Amino acid sequence: MDTSSLKEFILLIPVILFSLTVHEVSHGYMADRYGDPTARATGRLTLNPIAHLDPIGTLLLFIAHFGWAKPVMVNPYNLNDPKKDMIWISLAGPGANFALALVAGIIIRITLPHLGMIDPSNLLTSSLYSILILTLQINLALGLFNLIPIPPLDGAKVLFGLLPYHMEDKFAWLERYGMVVLLALFVLDSFTPIKIITLLIWLPADLLSYLFSGRSLFYLLNILSVLLGA
Repeated sequence: MDTSSLKEFILLIPVILFSLTVHEVSHGYMADRYGDPTARATGRLTLNPIAHLDPIGTLLLFIAHFGWAKPVMVNPYNLNDPKKDMIWISLAGPGANFALALVAGIIIRITLPHLGMIDPSNLLTSSLYSILILTLQINLALGLFNLIPIPPLDGAKVLFGLLPYHMEDKFAWLERYGMVVLLALFVLDSFTPIKIITLLIWLPADLLSYLFSGRSLFYLLNILSVLLGA
């Protein structure tokens, strides 16, 4: 691992831990608000990232910059309207990630004229700007990836919440094979010209980055490479 890769890895750690934690706490808080205390009772309404880490999902975030955390348990019997309430509970996590990305994007938009004057050898300022760009990138990817309607991702819970009861059985197979489908998509994206993940995540992320920060995500990632000394 070269110096720039090592620096990026070190900066990624707090960004990923914070982003995953906010994502899961938002799920738990929304469930608690709708009447289910399970997240509170199981210690998931905490900012301690250890409580929320999923080994595979976290590893993917470091490797591919998208992934997931350990799902917050929700007891639908505690909800007044389980089908409707689960939609909002499921959207809370990605929504929190988009909010973090928006904050990072606004700061980047305000300070963008100064990016070209940053000396990459200045560890403090280059690290701070790198964290801003990584926060934008990771949270856009985390939010968009989790909206894919394949279990165990949040988008699947939104999909099942929107489906009429009589249609749920037609999509029940997704619960059994969701992880296999996700793995297949990841393999296709990595080793073949079929870039489904790229289309579902990185192209929308680039558009949202432009809306939030005023610049393409790929442009900002080029700046990140300069700041990291690549």
